[in-house]
Amino acid sequence: MNFLNLILADQAQSGGGGMSGIFMIVAMIVIFYFFMIRPQQKKQKKIKQQREALGKGDKVVTAGGIHGRITADKGTYFMVEVANGVNIRVEKTSIYPLEENAPVAKKEEPKAKKAEKKEAEEVEAEEVDNKD
Repeated sequence: MNFLNLILADQAQSGGGGMSGIFMIVAMIVIFYFFMIRPQQKKQKKIKQQREALGKGDKVVTAGGIHGRITADKGTYFMVEVANGVNIRVEKTSIYPLEENAPVAKKEEPKAKKAEKKEAEEVEAEEVDNKD
């Protein structure tokens, strides 16, 4: 019994570490949020936006790995042509757009602005040359 009393006495004296344990749990939750949950939410949001932008003629891949081209939008599902004359009905939530369908407008806008600036600079340079 004497040994048991010594163990219990040691545990009673070292009981002040509750706040550090709670702090570690909160820190782990924050780390999980920023490294796992948040990136997954961003990825899901991007896929949802891409699905909403899909239309007739876009190439897609189903969740099962079937490649095809959208022939019709029927509300909650697409009609996808997988071969000549072979159409299948696929739920919108199980369709993933191919990268070649990705909107390029965001990438082209800066190029267009750069081209406009370059043209404006060339026109200004020509005007300066013509004045001399």
